[in-house]
Amino acid sequence: MQQLIECVPNFSEGCDMTIIDKITDEIKKVDGVKLIDVDPGKATNRTVVTIVGTPDEVCEAAFQAVKKAQELIDMRHHKGAHPRFGATDVCPLVPVANITMEETVEYAHKLAERIGTELNIPIYCYEFAAKEDKRKNLATCREGEYEAIPKRIGTAEWKPDFGPAEWNESVAKSGVTAVGARNFLIAYNVNLNTTSTRRANAIAFDVRERGRVKREGNPVTGKIVKDENGNPVNVPGMLKSVKGIGWYIEEYGVAQISMNLTDITVTSLHKAYEAVYERANARGIRVTGSEMVGVVPLQAMLDAGKYFLRKQERSTGIPEREIIKIAVKSMGLDELYPFDPDKKIIEYILKEDKKQLIDMNLTEFADETASESPAPGGGSISAYVGSLGAALGTMVANLSAHKRGWDERWEEFSNWAEKGMAVEKELLSLVDEDTNAFNRIMDAFGLPKSTDAEKAARKQAIDDATKYAIEVPFRVMKVAFKGFEVIRAMAEVGNPNSVTDAGVGALCARTAVMGAFLNVKINAAGLDDKAFVEGILAEGKAIEDKAIQEEKEILEIVNGKI
Repeated sequence: MQQLIECVPNFSEGCDMTIIDKITDEIKKVDGVKLIDVDPGKATNRTVVTIVGTPDEVCEAAFQAVKKAQELIDMRHHKGAHPRFGATDVCPLVPVANITMEETVEYAHKLAERIGTELNIPIYCYEFAAKEDKRKNLATCREGEYEAIPKRIGTAEWKPDFGPAEWNESVAKSGVTAVGARNFLIAYNVNLNTTSTRRANAIAFDVRERGRVKREGNPVTGKIVKDENGNPVNVPGMLKSVKGIGWYIEEYGVAQISMNLTDITVTSLHKAYEAVYERANARGIRVTGSEMVGVVPLQAMLDAGKYFLRKQERSTGIPEREIIKIAVKSMGLDELYPFDPDKKIIEYILKEDKKQLIDMNLTEFADETASESPAPGGGSISAYVGSLGAALGTMVANLSAHKRGWDERWEEFSNWAEKGMAVEKELLSLVDEDTNAFNRIMDAFGLPKSTDAEKAARKQAIDDATKYAIEVPFRVMKVAFKGFEVIRAMAEVGNPNSVTDAGVGALCARTAVMGAFLNVKINAAGLDDKAFVEGILAEGKAIEDKAIQEEKEILEIVNGKI
C-alpha cells in the first residue's frame, strides 16, 4: 500500500503571481507529486501551497520550492497581515495514508537538514518534529517575527536546529524557515455581518483554546491578572486544538474569525462553526457563511454534512455528494466564492485522471461491456448488479425515514440506509477492480520467457495475478451478501409501498453472488495452489447456498405483502 504525505509550505508572497507561479512550477517538475492547491492572499501577502504524494518525492518538491522562494523573495521588503519570519515561512509534513507520525518526523528532519545544509537557511523544527519541548509551538519559534531574528539567532536558547546560527546577508534576505510534522490542519474562516475587527477578536477569544487574558473587574479594561511568575493568566476558550484571531478582510468587506483546527478528531469543522455561531449570536452579530482556505479531508465534510442532517432529523444514508452539499449549504462555504468539492476535498483531487467504468453513464457502461474487449465482463457486471441491489435496499430505508407519520423512526431507518450505502460504495469500487485484475493476468502472460529465470518469473507473476483475480470476485460475493441484511429488514419493516423494490434488491444481490462465484471458479481452475483453491471454493459454495436461501425467503415476504 502506497505511503502518502502532504506538505503545506507557506511562502511570504501573496500579490505577485509571477513569483508564485515560478515557485509552484518547481513542484510540478517532480514526478510522484500532485500540486493540489495554491491559495494566495493579498492582505496577508502570503501563499499557502498544498502538495501530496509519496514521501521522498514530496520532500524533493518541497526542497526545490524552498530553493526557488529563497531566490525570488526578499524578506527585507516584506509586509503582510500574517505573522512571518521567512521567505518560506513554514513547511510542515502531514501523514495522509499508510505512514505513521514517527516516520513523517524522520522525513521532516531529513528535509530540514538538507535545506539548512545546502541552502544555508536557518531551520527550526516544530510540532511533532521539535527537538525540544519549547519549540513545539510555532508561535514561540516565530516570536518577534522576521524583525527579531538578528537578536535571537545567535543565542544559545534560539540557535537553529539546522543551518547557520548567525545573522548575515543571506539570512537577511531569506529569513528563517520552520519545518515540522503535524496532524492535518484545517484553515477555516467564519464570516460575520460586521466590519469590526475588535468585535471579531472578542468572538475569536471566546472560542479558541488559548482564550483571553484574565482581568480584574472589567473584562476589557481591568487590570491583567498575573501568576506567581509574573506571566498573564488566561481564561480558556470553548474549543480545544483551535487557534484563532479576528480580522477584517478588505477584499470581501467583512470581518472574519480566522481559525486553525489543529486536530479535527478533537474539534471538528462543524463544531467550530457552531461555536462561532453561538458566540456571535450572543454578541448581537450574525454569521453569514464561512470559507475553507486550502483543502479539507473528505471525512471532515461528511461528518459535518451528517451532523446537520441529524439536526434536521433526516437520513444520513444518502450519496456522498449529497452529504457534502448539505455541509456546504449549512456552513455557507459558498458565500464568498463557489465551493468545488473536486478542487477542495483532498481525496477527490487525488483521483486518477483516467476515466473509470463507474464514471461512465449507463449507456457508455453498457456499450463498453458489449464491445469486442473482454473487459469489463461478468465479474464487473456482478459487482455492479450487487451495488444496485444494495442501492434499492438503501432507497427503501430513506423513503421509510421520510415517510409521513413515521417521523419518530427516522434514526432507525437512517442507520439501515448507512449500512446499505457502505455496501453499495464497496461494490462500486470492485467494478473497476475486477477489470484491473483481468488486466494483471494479461500483463503477466505478456512477460518475456526466453531464459529459465524469465520463465520462472513469468509463472510466478501469472500465479500471483490469477490468485488476485480469484480474490476480487470472492470479495464481491462476500460484500454483496452483506446487502441481504438491509434488503430483508426493508422488506419486513420498511415502507410497504416500496416492498417490491426490496424484492428486486434481493434478486440483484443473489445474482451478484452467483455471478461472482462463476468468476471465482473459472479463475481457480488455472491455479496450482490446490489447498487455496479447495478452501475458497468451499467457502464460496456456502455463501452461494445462503444467498439463494436469503433470496427465497425475502421474496416470500415481498409476495406476502403484495
